[in-house]
Amino acid sequence: MSHVKENDRVTISFIGKLDNGAVFKHISPLDPMTVQLGDSELPPTVEMGIVGMQQGETKKIRVSPDEGFGPRMKQLLIEVPRKNFGDRIDPKPGMILSQAVERDGVEHKVPATVMELKDDLVVLDYNHPLAGHHLTYELTVIRINT
Repeated sequence: MSHVKENDRVTISFIGKLDNGAVFKHISPLDPMTVQLGDSELPPTVEMGIVGMQQGETKKIRVSPDEGFGPRMKQLLIEVPRKNFGDRIDPKPGMILSQAVERDGVEHKVPATVMELKDDLVVLDYNHPLAGHHLTYELTVIRINT
């Protein structure tokens, strides 16, 4: 039986969990995802863990924050005057907002989570929601695509 090699295209299913057991992503075997190793949205640690697996094999792969979405950075918690939201948006904790940010003359939409409401301020978190978390992927190779 063949094994997954670097740069292979593989079809996988997985359940991604945080240490507290919360599921952050579920790719069902009934609706699997196909990825090109070396060119996918999976963390490199997961891709490296897939290499050497066989079709039908299941494995748990643990990813540290540094290997995944990075550490949580305090400088990405920003206090914004509530008046900046005007009448269009009534921010509530947990709400995810899309903020326009300009970089190198190009405008990008960046998600920000409303963390806290103060008297006249809104605390926004620009960290990725999975930043600072250890992640565990229970992953199955469904098919090695040739």
